Amino acid sequence: MDKKNLRAEILEKRKNISREELEKKSSSIAKSLFSTDYYKRSNYIMAYIDFRNEVKTEEIIKTALKEGKNVVIPISVVENKQLILSQLFDYDKELEASTYGILEPKSEFVREIHPELIDLILVPGVAFDRRGYRIGYGGGYYDRFLSKIHKSVPKVALAFNIQITHHIKEGKYDIPVDYVITEDEIIKAKRIP
Repeated sequence: MDKKNLRAEILEKRKNISREELEKKSSSIAKSLFSTDYYKRSNYIMAYIDFRNEVKTEEIIKTALKEGKNVVIPISVVENKQLILSQLFDYDKELEASTYGILEPKSEFVREIHPELIDLILVPGVAFDRRGYRIGYGGGYYDRFLSKIHKSVPKVALAFNIQITHHIKEGKYDIPVDYVITEDEIIKAKRIP
């Protein structure tokens, strides 16, 4: 199945997850993330703000802030399809709906952070395979961004089981994630040469 059709199929499945199921599975995924060494060792976490039935990240962000970690949120720059990073201090007060209707920092709370500080990246997406390849939303923002990040920085996708697919045909510029955390397992990406 091509990327466009697979994206549509998975988005439809994800749309049908009930609010209660979404909360329960997201909480389970958050607990699994908190148990990992790469989360425990992290100091600067780049976290996306969930949108349209993605794995909810509010609990993750608030817990990380409470634990004294630095949380950094991406801001989409539509003109050049780049991400700039902004440090978040207060989830409830500093965000507003902006580009694509996604919550991003209000202009007075933009605190730009250099990408080199990031030591853990939570990556959104529509579908993932066990090699860590992903289908995003088609803009290429994350692949562009991830191509500039040091390979040693763990890239972790948060996804529901229904988002795991057998095989995603990787493109020339696709950057795979290192782990995919679902409500049932932590998948360590296996890349076969």
